Amino acid sequence: MRADATARIAIIGFGPRGLGALEALSQRLEGTTHRIQIDIYEPSPFPGAGPNFAPSEPEYCLLNIPYRDIAIRPPQGSLVGSFADWQGHPVNPNEFPSRADMGRYLEARRVDLFGQGFTKTDAKLTLVRAHVKRLTQEERGWRLHLENCAPALYDEVLLTLGQPSVEPDDQWARWQRHAAQTEGELAQAYPAAELYTHAAEWSGKRVAIRGLGLSTFDVLRGLTVAQGGHFDTVGYHASAREPACILPFSLNGQPPFPKPKDETLDALFEPLGSETEDFAQAVSAAVTATPETASSLISAALAPVVTRILEAQDVTKAEVLKWLATEWSAPGSQDRQTPMEALRHGIELASGQTVPTIGYALGQVWRKWQDEWRSGFNPRQVAPETARVLVAFDEGLKRYSYGPPLSSARELLALIDAGRVDLSFAANPEIAETARGWTLKAEDEDSEVSVIIDAVLPSPDLHSINVPPLPDLMAKGLVAPISDYLAAAIGADGTVCDQNGSPVPGLCLLGRLALGSVTAVDSLHDCFGQSADRWAEGVVQRIME
Repeated sequence: MRADATARIAIIGFGPRGLGALEALSQRLEGTTHRIQIDIYEPSPFPGAGPNFAPSEPEYCLLNIPYRDIAIRPPQGSLVGSFADWQGHPVNPNEFPSRADMGRYLEARRVDLFGQGFTKTDAKLTLVRAHVKRLTQEERGWRLHLENCAPALYDEVLLTLGQPSVEPDDQWARWQRHAAQTEGELAQAYPAAELYTHAAEWSGKRVAIRGLGLSTFDVLRGLTVAQGGHFDTVGYHASAREPACILPFSLNGQPPFPKPKDETLDALFEPLGSETEDFAQAVSAAVTATPETASSLISAALAPVVTRILEAQDVTKAEVLKWLATEWSAPGSQDRQTPMEALRHGIELASGQTVPTIGYALGQVWRKWQDEWRSGFNPRQVAPETARVLVAFDEGLKRYSYGPPLSSARELLALIDAGRVDLSFAANPEIAETARGWTLKAEDEDSEVSVIIDAVLPSPDLHSINVPPLPDLMAKGLVAPISDYLAAAIGADGTVCDQNGSPVPGLCLLGRLALGSVTAVDSLHDCFGQSADRWAEGVVQRIME
């Protein structure tokens, strides 16, 4: 690029991922003299936070990370500081903040970045409140076709789309058709504020929730405390405005295991420095190995740590390796408890009332090694077969490593004890359509519901995404999945690879839509990590050419 030319960069989508990328770019551009125009396309009212962390969301929607584990370091020179410092008052390290509070913090970082983050560069930022309808590749770069705006030409385009809207899966599409013809009603877990408004009309009704993961706890609060009920040390006290009964269900019916209650209990699962070094080396070797060798390398690094942690229980390394072998081949099949047993056991584990199991210890160690896991996997070009196995292992362990606060699990138990939630149909029930909604069936029981809420996060299946500009890029072969069950192929710096595996100049993508090229993408920490820095470095190198 000519030294006197202005480089034009577009960022499409500006939640935490886009914010992290722009912060990284501000650091890389400091001291450069190139003129740069950066246009950020985000139509939502909360740029920098995005819908998942919208400050308008209810305070009962909690992060699954306690204050003690939030390490989203601001860029050098930021006036905002860390999340804990930004609060302006002492925080309990064991508390789980709200997503809305995190959203307000991210907005503060965005305001700071726009105000002074690029003062040491010759860059101009513009926030464009418009939808990008289409991208077309031209000899001089990429032309963005916008809703109600003139097209614009860019040298570089970054897609940070989060999880766009998708076509409904077959089950949900069938239920949509049924609801349109009957009294049945369907709803989405998010936005949570919208859900609890609808829930005011469901007093006395029986409501089902599709999904038994983290989002389900937000939904439960929207149906209960948001309707006037409250929890105390005795249990749950209803307001009479709640649904008569709430029935969560999932494929396996297993609620996720809560995180340890405090830093003292959590410290029991802390790996040694030498163990972390061994794990980092194992990941580095695994990503270039066959699937079988990769799984053996990861297991060999995990087993000694868990054996040491569970030494007082006489757990042997062979037992840990056996558990891991099952996890690689059939994740979750070791968990044979009923939903109620799993819930109670998880509470006992997280509160320290019972000794850790192999699975629980593994999950906590895995959580602590997420940075090393990403650092070893994400910059590498991993063979699709190996990537699929490694990603599936990481996703499977989320039932331990991505668990909710202990308080959320206790609230679920209190709602069950109060007769407001029923887990009798939690494990993959048969679901029949009725004139007034649906009937859930399990063994010799059945229960009719008039509302089903979807609390399942869609998989990053590129073919199911139904919002621009991705479908058109897919149709042209400019964006393509690595293989079945994996998402977009990208290079280490986020550069998109086309259907032939060739880099697409000037087009980059970061986030969960590249799952398989990268891993552990659903963590907020990943938005501000090395992937963003690699993208920024690549952009600067290209515009300096």
